[in-house]
Amino acid sequence: MNQDISLKIKKPRTDDKQLWDIYSGKFAYKTLLVAHNLKLFTLLAKKALTLAEVSQLLQINSRGAETLLMMLVCVRLLQVEDGFYSLTSIAEDYLLKSSPTYFGGFLDVAIAAEQEFSLQNLKKALLTKPSSVYAGEKMFQSHALHPTLARAFTHAMHGHSMAAAMVWPELIDLSRNKLLLDIGGGSGAHAISATLKWSNLQALVIDLASVCDIAREYIAQYGLQNRIETDARNMFSEPLPLADIHFYSNIYHDWPPQTGRFLTQKSFESLEPGGRIVIHEMLYNDQKTGPVGVAANNMVMYYWQEGQQSSGHELSTMLISTGFTDVEVKPTVGYWSIVTGLKPSETN
Repeated sequence: MNQDISLKIKKPRTDDKQLWDIYSGKFAYKTLLVAHNLKLFTLLAKKALTLAEVSQLLQINSRGAETLLMMLVCVRLLQVEDGFYSLTSIAEDYLLKSSPTYFGGFLDVAIAAEQEFSLQNLKKALLTKPSSVYAGEKMFQSHALHPTLARAFTHAMHGHSMAAAMVWPELIDLSRNKLLLDIGGGSGAHAISATLKWSNLQALVIDLASVCDIAREYIAQYGLQNRIETDARNMFSEPLPLADIHFYSNIYHDWPPQTGRFLTQKSFESLEPGGRIVIHEMLYNDQKTGPVGVAANNMVMYYWQEGQQSSGHELSTMLISTGFTDVEVKPTVGYWSIVTGLKPSETN
């Protein structure tokens, strides 16, 4: 009888590793937040430490310290040799405050919003779409009204922008351009990197007044006050200054596609003849079947804002239909890409 039952049980076609990896991802993420909050990475930047030393210095029990360290080793943020734990290259690049690509501000915002991303809140958002972030208020309107929120958010965006900002200016020739408008430019990370790469280039960061105040602080850190200015204006309702490059990073994904089309048309009309538009985003593949990191960011956009991640094909089609030529999609670093096109030169 038992043998007959066992013959009727359908053997799975796959193993369950993928499900375990999805399930385990939440613990890796939360471990990163805890380690950042405990300032573990700052501690290990000074010197490699043993388990006992980490336990003592962080004032946590040995079993807890071991669990924390083992997870961080498994996700390759730490390495261990002869019982001593130290930072890996990615931790040194992104998790130390001394690094220009410090990700800590972004993690601070993630910690502050952790309760907002509960299972119930996420389910509610997916079923009914009311965002619980900022008590249901619109994000950018909240930033305009509350400078403290704007400052925290701008610092977070700066940290997650700088690494990518240093790559894309290497991939296109801006040697003949004069003025880059960094539209919705936040901290000015992209304007800073572009002007450092191209000595012929000036830049203007356009954003909310409270954000422009913060951008000027970052611009001053790099000694670029004579080459980058800020301009507090509404990119939707006010005209754009004359320029030969319009740059948008993480702007199109904040809004519905019709808003992207509006901005594209506005740039086309405002750019100098022969000018360039550059859209910097995390892109889906053309089939929108991946990558998973972009799909996750798409969910964040749904939850926090009104927008969504696009594919390179979708943004290219938008540029071409507006009148831009020489449209290209260029992968830059990690999940990031740029989509760029030229406004045709005037003919005599």
